[in-house]
Amino acid sequence: MRALRDAGHIAYFAGGCVRDELLGLVPSDYDIATDATPDSIAHLFPRSSHVGAAFGVMLVHPPGRASKEVIEVATFRTDASYSDRRRPDSVTFSTPEADAQRRDFTVNALYLDPFETPRAGEGPLPAGWGTSGGGRVIDFVGGLADLRARTLRAVGVPAQRLAEDHLRALRAVRLSAKLSFQIDEATAGAIREHAAELKGVSRERVGDELRLMFAHPSRASAAATLQALALTGPVLMDATGRWTAPGGFGVLGGLATPVPFGVAVAAWGLDLGVDWRQHAIHSEFTDAARRALCLSNEERMQVAQSLSGLSFMQSDQEWAAWSVARQKRFAVSEACEAGLLLLSVVNPSAAARVRARIADLAQTPAGLAPAPILTGDHLVASGYTPGPKFKALLDAVYDAQLEGRVTNLETARELVAKIRV
Repeated sequence: MRALRDAGHIAYFAGGCVRDELLGLVPSDYDIATDATPDSIAHLFPRSSHVGAAFGVMLVHPPGRASKEVIEVATFRTDASYSDRRRPDSVTFSTPEADAQRRDFTVNALYLDPFETPRAGEGPLPAGWGTSGGGRVIDFVGGLADLRARTLRAVGVPAQRLAEDHLRALRAVRLSAKLSFQIDEATAGAIREHAAELKGVSRERVGDELRLMFAHPSRASAAATLQALALTGPVLMDATGRWTAPGGFGVLGGLATPVPFGVAVAAWGLDLGVDWRQHAIHSEFTDAARRALCLSNEERMQVAQSLSGLSFMQSDQEWAAWSVARQKRFAVSEACEAGLLLLSVVNPSAAARVRARIADLAQTPAGLAPAPILTGDHLVASGYTPGPKFKALLDAVYDAQLEGRVTNLETARELVAKIRV
């Protein structure tokens, strides 16, 4: 920023970092807005990337700093129409005031000049506010008043801001939950009225926004706001309105923090009425979430394993009736680990009993997951021909090992001989 100013340019901190500084939070990153054009920025900082230069955005590697550190520097601009509902068709470099008018929410449209103090008539920052280094806050859209009132309000006409990029509806939900802000009535009304337009947003972007939403401890509040603003159906591509939360979001809110995204989605599904006792129904929800949120294979497995694991452990009496070998195999599975995260919310006492049983199993001589005594190489060396029965033989011997009936190679081979007979 000093380099930009020394070259005769305006340079402000912009957006979320200013909001967070004023709220006493630690920003995740710092963005800079300037009147310098991309070419001027590249001249001042040779180690710059022109990734978003067409939109006036440069990624700058500050000289003398860690090589991986990148600062986003954007030229003040005015946006044209958004034909693809994501990016402006073109941009015109403009003024700080015009730049503020194109931003999504008033609390994200504040600027901070760290080198100046408030000017006459601007007054000091609200009591108890301020940044770590001081400075002058520039507010063209009433963002300071909304920050003081803890209100999330669209800049300008809410419907217009949403029409430019309807993902802003999900950002409003996430920010309001994360910051404990109220969405103002006009903005909330526009989101609710245009909720169906979320279908025009790519599923990858919707999924990414949900990942951020569910990674935060306020995830239950976010889910409740999604439902209140009629966004749950569009998020899940559920035109029938099948998935609704009859009893609130207690499972999602009861999860520990952090949890894998797939587990959080499974908890959301339970709150939305997914019957975890019926495999066909929770499989249907898993497939719906995979398509709607562009889940990775790992995330899809997390959803499926969470719900199936919970289903297996829905009755700890049923779990207790399993054979020792089956209990041990399940205890070291990802379905058990993920399912226990849900069971700890759904039925804490049952979860405690399952965990106690797993601890007891771990203390047995064989442990939970010992290395197999008998392998396929042993069978081949003993003259057996590899084939479909190999796995059945190995599984039977390993089960016996888990239960303490096979303790060495000799007893393993004796069991194989009996099975063959």
